[in-house]
Amino acid sequence: MNSKRTILRLLIGALFLVSATAWISSPKHELAVNFTKPAPKVQRYLYVATPGIRNYLGYGGHGIQVFDMDNNHKFVKFISTPGGLLKKDARSPTGTMKKGIPSNVKGVDVSLAYNCIYISTLEAIQCIDLVTEKTLWEKEYEGGVDRISISPDGKIIYAPSLEKEFWNVLDAKTGDIIKKIVTNSGAHNTIYGPDGNYVYLAGLKSTMLNVADTKTHTVTKQVGPFGADIRPFTVNGSQTLVYVNVNGLLGFEVGDLVTGKFLHRVVVEGWNMGEVKRHGCPSHGIGLTPDEKELWLCDGANYRLHVFDNTVMPPVQKTTIALKDMPGWITFSLDGKYAYPATGDVIDVKTRKIVASLEDQDHNDVQSEKMVEIHFSGGKPVAAGDQFGLGQVKKATKN
Repeated sequence: MNSKRTILRLLIGALFLVSATAWISSPKHELAVNFTKPAPKVQRYLYVATPGIRNYLGYGGHGIQVFDMDNNHKFVKFISTPGGLLKKDARSPTGTMKKGIPSNVKGVDVSLAYNCIYISTLEAIQCIDLVTEKTLWEKEYEGGVDRISISPDGKIIYAPSLEKEFWNVLDAKTGDIIKKIVTNSGAHNTIYGPDGNYVYLAGLKSTMLNVADTKTHTVTKQVGPFGADIRPFTVNGSQTLVYVNVNGLLGFEVGDLVTGKFLHRVVVEGWNMGEVKRHGCPSHGIGLTPDEKELWLCDGANYRLHVFDNTVMPPVQKTTIALKDMPGWITFSLDGKYAYPATGDVIDVKTRKIVASLEDQDHNDVQSEKMVEIHFSGGKPVAAGDQFGLGQVKKATKN
């Protein structure tokens, strides 16, 4: 009798096991029991290309300094970049630069499509694999290179010549030239619009902002004229407004990207312009917080950042933040928590407090006007910020 009960229990147990196995493996219930590993943690790093202030090696050497954004911006590693050396002698504000020395870094951007970071220098562009940290290629371009910008899909580079007449449109995978766009404006700063349809081309010898259509790679519109030649600039996420620095102004101007018209001129109150160490421009650096509620403006002579309320138009001056050195650039973390002026100060956007300072492995200050945020998951790049402080509020779509 006991043996029959034992056999019966074994049969019932086996039936239950088979049923449970079938239920777990059933597509309908595949989410009910999940034995897969959790998704890899996302790690956020700030990649800082140097020499990112002229060719001054004292601000971080020659290469890429990497900082952990989630660990008080502590130094993580230094990536050596064998490229980026001058191909020939060149003149600079500090004298003649000899062939073979590290060249000024002019811009930095990322392609997630190809897992690469790109660094433009006075004469060339380097393409560096973010996983292996090896230089895949370096190409020299006639007319030099200034601050590049890469399409949202990571496949196209707009590369300005070095303050000359044209931009080169490049294949981001190979660096090959697809087309040349002639503007005769002193090519300098470039922003690829967030929607990928337009690129904004600012020359430092023109009061007009050129707008190129990315389908044809031709200039189809101009915005301005602004009060003087355009220097750094930024755009909002819906690509309806542009905010520009111009020569001779401690402040900024605003233009309408839709109509092409000049809108406003905003002058910083309570501070004198004064002399600046670099750029020859009182305000060289401007950025929107990602939520577009504030505009932050560099003040070179006074070593300050001026913060404006951007919820009204024209924006209204709110406060100022003191820095340790001259700011020649400003950008923000993707989440809007941190502001990154070129001085290496890390600022909490909400409290306005300096919460960290970028330092290399020997605790030397790192300063650069060319930096970009990159997120990694499972050892691969999965998201990237921008060297410009761009607005991230997209235009609402109608249902």
